[in-house]
Amino acid sequence: MTSTNISPVLTDPGDVARPKEALGSGGDGEEPVGGGKPAGIGDRLYGLLRAIPPGVLWLLVIVWSIPTLGLFVNSFRDRSSQRSSGWWTSFTSPDQFTLANYEVVLGASATAGLVDSLLNSFAIAIPATIIPIAMAAFAAYAFAWIDFKGRKWLFIATVALLAVPLQVALIPLLQLFSGGAHWTIPGLDKTVTFIADFDLAGTTTAVWLTHAGFAMPFAIFLLHNYISGLPKDLFEAARIDGADHFTVFWRLVLPLSIPVLAAFAIFQFLWTWNDFLIANTMVGGNPDAIPTTIRIANLAGDFGRNEHLLPAAAFVQSFVPIIVFFALQRYFVRGILAGSVKG
Repeated sequence: MTSTNISPVLTDPGDVARPKEALGSGGDGEEPVGGGKPAGIGDRLYGLLRAIPPGVLWLLVIVWSIPTLGLFVNSFRDRSSQRSSGWWTSFTSPDQFTLANYEVVLGASATAGLVDSLLNSFAIAIPATIIPIAMAAFAAYAFAWIDFKGRKWLFIATVALLAVPLQVALIPLLQLFSGGAHWTIPGLDKTVTFIADFDLAGTTTAVWLTHAGFAMPFAIFLLHNYISGLPKDLFEAARIDGADHFTVFWRLVLPLSIPVLAAFAIFQFLWTWNDFLIANTMVGGNPDAIPTTIRIANLAGDFGRNEHLLPAAAFVQSFVPIIVFFALQRYFVRGILAGSVKG
């Protein structure tokens, strides 16, 4: 009886550990390996974009920043210099630089002063940022970790509110703020008041209430996705130690959710600080409640006599968001990357 020795086929160890998709994907723009499908247009375009040198990207950043640089330089030039020559000529004529534009913009002028409008912008942006975060954090925790009847349907209804256009609700909200909500029962000649008339039209309160209301569904959706992804073992351990829901939320969920809370706070603050449509609709013609966006839009005047003040006013208005962004930048990056890496 003879025995046959079968020699094992030597293979590349990398082929054993390599996923099947990698053998013919061509994902990096290379030719497929092992007779797989040829690389598609998307794969080739992705590989082409990856091959762009970093120097080209930095060049695009510089080109993109040139208009902002020109606006910044013009903010230190008077009206005649802005009209007679380009901003780049000021580097050869430093005598063109002046602080007069900023003195007028930050002064007490009734037509150009931004100080009062800056205070109004803070009165709008701060409540419109804090209130949605505070309420949405509680709601997101409840939707994620508290089992109550109708939870899924209520969450679906909340997320569905994201589809409501802001522009459709502006006029009804303005009527609500100016006259309240009433309903006359047909045939009974009786009026039922659901919301009293608080006379909020023309005030900053009406603006931040609108911002807070429309930011709530998105805030709940964003925070729910993050909080529901927290490890279940943490909550079970806290419940074993006797912690109630409020203790778990306050001592466990909030500290772990700081990155995503900061990320939403940055977005919400920028949206409310730079808003024009809602503020213009709710404030109307009340000059004592207009924010900086409306003040800057009206700054040039009827005949464009103050257009030279617009660059300085624009940089004053954008200074606060820049500070907020850089102050919370590290939390912003952590919040954007939250949940992208498991383990």
